[in-house]
Amino acid sequence: MEVHNVTADAETFTCNAYLAIGERTTLVDAGAMEGVVDAIRDHTDSLDAVVLTHQHGDHVERLDAVLDAFDAPLYAYGDHARRDNALVDGDELLVGDEACDVVYTPGHADDHVSLVSANSLFSGDVVVHDDGAFDDGSFGRTDYPGQSRERLIESIRELLDRMPDGVEHMYSGHGSVFHGDVREVVERALDRAERREPKYPDE
Repeated sequence: MEVHNVTADAETFTCNAYLAIGERTTLVDAGAMEGVVDAIRDHTDSLDAVVLTHQHGDHVERLDAVLDAFDAPLYAYGDHARRDNALVDGDELLVGDEACDVVYTPGHADDHVSLVSANSLFSGDVVVHDDGAFDDGSFGRTDYPGQSRERLIESIRELLDRMPDGVEHMYSGHGSVFHGDVREVVERALDRAERREPKYPDE
């Protein structure tokens, strides 16, 4: 599957927004980069779907611009004025060319979901490869009001239970894309989270 991080050139803070091109060309998160619509158009003239991992500002700031430009249906777990399809845990969703299971993974955000296929993991902010806090297995921050390290730990465990062996591509909301043994990265993230390591010095 052809996947592009369309916010890779952002000069301001944003999430990674991933364009998965295939049978069902899908944007996973919209990001906060002002030129994201043009970046998407560098690869495709149309979108079949926009899927949100969660609705923190860095993931949805440019959502209206994307929806206005491409008139694509919006899939989200949490309520949103422009949501066309409500996601629930256990749904199956075609992203690009891969059938993904929707896994409800709160802790960093109450409406957080991850997308898992036989080959790929779109993990949002629940687990990342490297983000400046930890390398080779990190996890979403949980030090803001409404967030929960305990719930995040449960979500990572659930993700491991639901993720098949052989997943080789991890597209996370921050940090770099990872290609290799994704399960090992997620297990390291879980170990760090369970040891209650503070993600940031002031946490």
